[in-house]
Amino acid sequence: MTRTVTGEVRLRIPGVLRDLAGGAGELRVAVDEAGVPLDQLLSALSDSWPELVRRLRDETGALRRHVNLFVDGEDVRRGSGLQTVVMPGAVVHVLPSVAGG
Repeated sequence: MTRTVTGEVRLRIPGVLRDLAGGAGELRVAVDEAGVPLDQLLSALSDSWPELVRRLRDETGALRRHVNLFVDGEDVRRGSGLQTVVMPGAVVHVLPSVAGG
């Protein structure tokens, strides 16, 4: 019998997007011990929080250019993007770009 060990990934939500996550500052997603690509993690979130995920990804599924995602402090755009593997215990920070003058 094969046993799958699971853990959680914590997704930290900034204040400007919390209304799309039921007011939560952090969402937890169960993942197995092998981890999951960030793309699949976001897809799993879309079942419960579709509006939040639509603010993070465009209609093609790509990360919106005004949104930055960091996995354990590393900018996913500088690595494997949405194919970044997110392991149990990881923290994903959502940071919208800030513009102004």
